[in-house]
Amino acid sequence: MTCLVTVYVALLRAVNVGGTGNLPMDELNTICRSAGFTAIETYIASGNIVFECDAPAARVKAELEKRLQKKMGKPVGVALRTAAEISAVLKANPFPSAPPNYTVAVFLDGKPPADALDHAAGVVDEQMRLGRREIYVHYAKGQGRSKLRIPAAKDGTARNMNTIAKLAEMAKRSRPPAR
Repeated sequence: MTCLVTVYVALLRAVNVGGTGNLPMDELNTICRSAGFTAIETYIASGNIVFECDAPAARVKAELEKRLQKKMGKPVGVALRTAAEISAVLKANPFPSAPPNYTVAVFLDGKPPADALDHAAGVVDEQMRLGRREIYVHYAKGQGRSKLRIPAAKDGTARNMNTIAKLAEMAKRSRPPAR
């Protein structure tokens, strides 16, 4: 019998090198290893990790969130995508001509509500589109200057297209050979 191994990309919400979400990536690596994940790679110190596991996505997400809560003393949201899904997010970018560092995908656990963008506040020159389980935003003047608030995205975690491209590349590289 052949066991299928899935390459996953985990995106942690509100994890960074400083402040209240401080989690060094070597500690995240240790958490993942203790959960039985393999071929673990982190990318920049903002909660991005690529790994392999033969468990279903729901179980992987629950296990990682449980271990992160134990380590951090508070819930840490995890958006989980397979290698194919992270590549699809990159390919579906509705703003391909915009600077990739000014364009993000907000990763959600489920499909965004059809009216999600109708409830956005603080819109100036941002462009927004709904994805499969993402909300895409192009910030014309940069995310740091924007006052945009999208209630449907409050529990999501955003990554810019440069980061998504790198994670897709890492996940593709990590993919086990077909048998």
